[in-house]
Amino acid sequence: MKNEFKKRIVSSLIIVPITFFFIIKGSVFFTFFLGIFFLATSYEWFKMNKKKSIKLIGILYLLITFYCALVLREFYGFELFLFVIIICIFTDLGGYIFGKFFKGPKLTKISPNKTYSGVLGGFVLSVIAGSIFSQKTYIISDQLNIIKSYIDYDIHPQTILLLLILIISSTSQIGDLIISYFKRLAKIKDTGKILPGHGGLLDRVDGIIFAIPLSYLLLSLLN
Repeated sequence: MKNEFKKRIVSSLIIVPITFFFIIKGSVFFTFFLGIFFLATSYEWFKMNKKKSIKLIGILYLLITFYCALVLREFYGFELFLFVIIICIFTDLGGYIFGKFFKGPKLTKISPNKTYSGVLGGFVLSVIAGSIFSQKTYIISDQLNIIKSYIDYDIHPQTILLLLILIISSTSQIGDLIISYFKRLAKIKDTGKILPGHGGLLDRVDGIIFAIPLSYLLLSLLN
């Protein structure tokens, strides 16, 4: 267990800075980065599922997701895109830490390692990380004011921020369960072995690929 945890930490220390570099650089760099991720995750999905219809639907969904990611990054800016990614990362991190430390009742048979304490931990860390990051960039404040203008009631921007983080975090956790469901059908633990301690790329972005389209949809409706 400790050896796996060490591998997980080392992999994260490598892949997170690289990911942030391409997100911040944007343009051709980010497009290239998304292309690599699309090919890798599509391959893992294609290999994991046997039914042709499921394979095609999944790959089409991944294509739409990465298109949304490109538009979200290039049109709304890297700060807003990072905001979504950070919430997903800390949702996953909170679920892992709280689940390992507090343990407790299992959430569902679909993913035996998921616990109610992990769900709570995901919400707690995502709210903390999302709130801290939002204070460092004015773009988040601008979007909160836009959302507030669509609401008839006088709601404090921080309340809107909290709800937004919880929605993205919930979507990320649901996405994790959806991919876990397909892994369970395929009778595999991980979608791949490219990331030591993590599994495949699809294992790492399972929540993100559901949170990004939702975030894009919300922003499109409000702008």
